[in-house]
Amino acid sequence: MPDTTTFQIHQTDPASKARAGTLHTAHGPVPTPIFMPVGTVGSVKAVRPEELENEIGAQIILGNTYHLYLRPGTELLQKAGGLHRFIGWKRPMLTDSGGFQVYSLSGRRKITEEGVTFQSHIDGSSHTFTPENVIDTQRKIGADIIMAFDECPPWPSDYNYAKNSMQMTHRWLSRCQKRMDETQPLYGYEQMLFPIVQGSTFPGLRRQSAEVVAEAGAAGNAIGGLSVGEPAEEMYAMTELVCDILPADKPRYLMGVGTPANILESIALGVDMFDCVMPTRNARHGMLFTSEGIINIKNLKWREDFSPIDAASPAAQSRNTSKAYLRHLFMTKEILALQIASLHNLAFYLQLVRDAREHILRGDFSAWKNATLPLISQKR
Repeated sequence: MPDTTTFQIHQTDPASKARAGTLHTAHGPVPTPIFMPVGTVGSVKAVRPEELENEIGAQIILGNTYHLYLRPGTELLQKAGGLHRFIGWKRPMLTDSGGFQVYSLSGRRKITEEGVTFQSHIDGSSHTFTPENVIDTQRKIGADIIMAFDECPPWPSDYNYAKNSMQMTHRWLSRCQKRMDETQPLYGYEQMLFPIVQGSTFPGLRRQSAEVVAEAGAAGNAIGGLSVGEPAEEMYAMTELVCDILPADKPRYLMGVGTPANILESIALGVDMFDCVMPTRNARHGMLFTSEGIINIKNLKWREDFSPIDAASPAAQSRNTSKAYLRHLFMTKEILALQIASLHNLAFYLQLVRDAREHILRGDFSAWKNATLPLISQKR
C-alpha cells in the first residue's frame, strides 16, 4: 500500500534529538510529541469522550485489538461503521495488534510460525491470531494507525530466544504488509501500518531489527518490547540506538511508555508518540501526577488540605477540586473519585507533552526538561 501519510518536522532541539512535528491522518492532524490515552475496550476508563476532547484536549486515543476482538467483537463494530462511530470519537485513533496482550497471557497461549493460539481471559475459549487476521480485525475496527503483529519477548530474555522471536516478527511484518496490500479500508479512509522494532535489550538485535523496519518504508515506526521490567537505563539505551536508525522523516512511537520522566527523556532521544495505562491505572489507586510532584491522595496528610489538586492543570476539575475533597471521595469509595483522578492524570500527561512541544519550538527544550524533571518526579 502506498504511503499516503505526511509527517512534518517543524523544529528540532539544538541540545538534544527532540523534535516537534505534525502527523497527518484521515481524522485530522496530530501534533507531536504526543501522548495517547489508552481506551482498551473502546473507552478511556472513567473519562467521557467529550471530556477527552474538550476538557483536556486529547488529539488521538488508542484501542486494543485483543480486547475489542473479544468484546464487543468485530461483527458489531463493523455494523456500527467502525470504532470511531461506535464510541463517538471524531479525532484520530490507533490500535495495537494484540501482540503485547498475547505476551501477557504466557500461561494461556502457544506461539508458532503461523501465529498465536490463545485462551480468552474471559471464558477460556480458544482463538488464533495470525498476521493476516490481525490486519483484517484492525480493518474492521477502523483505526487510522494500525500495528503490525509482533511477538513481545519477556525481559530478561535469552539471546537466542530474543533473536528467533525478532526474526519471526520480521517475517510476520512481511505477511502484514502483504495483507494490507491485498485488502482495502472498509470505511472510506486510508489506514497506516506501523511496523514494530523488537530485539529485547541486545544492541545487535535492536540494530538489526531497526534496519529491517526502516527498509519496510512504512508511514511510521514503533519501538516495542521495552518498559517490560528492564532498568530505565537499558530502555533509554535501546531507544536511542533505534531512533538513530529509524527514518528521521517518519514518526517514532515508543509503545507502553511510561512515567512522566520516561516520556521527557525519550522525547530527548527522538521519540514522537507515546501511550501508557499508567495515568488512569494509577489514578484509580489514588496516585496523582502534579506539576509539583507525585502524591498519594489517600495519605492522611491531605485530609485538611483545601488547596487545589493542581492549580497549574488545564483541567477545571483539578483547579477547582481540593485535595481534601478528593481524599474524602477515595476514602468513602465514591465513583467520582476515580473520574476526577483519571481526568486529572490524563490532563497532566497531555499538558506535559504540549509543554515539551512548545519548548522544542522555542529552542529551549533541554533546559526546560532538566528544570522540570526534579519537580514532577519528587514524591510529596
